[in-house]
Amino acid sequence: MSVRNYPDVGDLTIATIRQVVDYGAYVKLDEYEGIEGLVHISEVSTTWVKNIREHVREGQKLVLKVLRVDRQRGQVDLSLRRVTGREKTDKMLEWKRSKKAESIIKSAGERLKADAETIEKIRLLLYEKLENPYEALQDCVEEGEEVFTKLGVATDWATALTEVSKSKIKLEKASLTASVELTCKARDGIEAIRAALSSAKKVKKPRGSGIRIYAIGAPRYRIEATTREYSEAEALLNAAVDEAVNTVKDLGGEGRRVS
Repeated sequence: MSVRNYPDVGDLTIATIRQVVDYGAYVKLDEYEGIEGLVHISEVSTTWVKNIREHVREGQKLVLKVLRVDRQRGQVDLSLRRVTGREKTDKMLEWKRSKKAESIIKSAGERLKADAETIEKIRLLLYEKLENPYEALQDCVEEGEEVFTKLGVATDWATALTEVSKSKIKLEKASLTASVELTCKARDGIEAIRAALSSAKKVKKPRGSGIRIYAIGAPRYRIEATTREYSEAEALLNAAVDEAVNTVKDLGGEGRRVS
């Protein structure tokens, strides 16, 4: 008898509503084969629910938070109202990317006329080597099949994964800018400002990201962060701005963000 895999309390999980009843909604957990759960009516909304069917419907896909897990009874209690908007967006994106990664791996295998067992071995290899295989599939669109050969993936598979990824993944870039004002009245003030801008450009970046810096007109400079995700661009821009301001201050100057 196989041991079923269950989510942990506090996890976010994707689920599809199987049945709606007066006291709640029974759901199928999409990420856990054969596992079902219940969203009690009290966990559907932050406001009072008179008619649950006005809030959820059969076949609807939801992001839910795990409240309780009883493995002996095979019972999972879940909440819809405790999931924030940001958690819903991030989890749904993660799930969609996971499904897309699975599709790309399968398509690559079909291109190589590989059997189901071989495809599964490659899938397990990628999930063993990588926290997020979809990111590697994104990387190979820009960097080529070397992304996979470095992981020990056979050349024919690396080529097929890269070709399929290039046909199915459209890379989009998010760019954000901010202006900083940097001054230094010390004798080597110009060098201090150059060092501050150089330091900002060298902050740690996610793969596929970049920093551009250009003068608006001394003492103002514009920093531009470009990444694959808006949230990444925001974090990278803030890190670069902080680095420039802190570095010039450490060298005896003044710095501040002006926009």
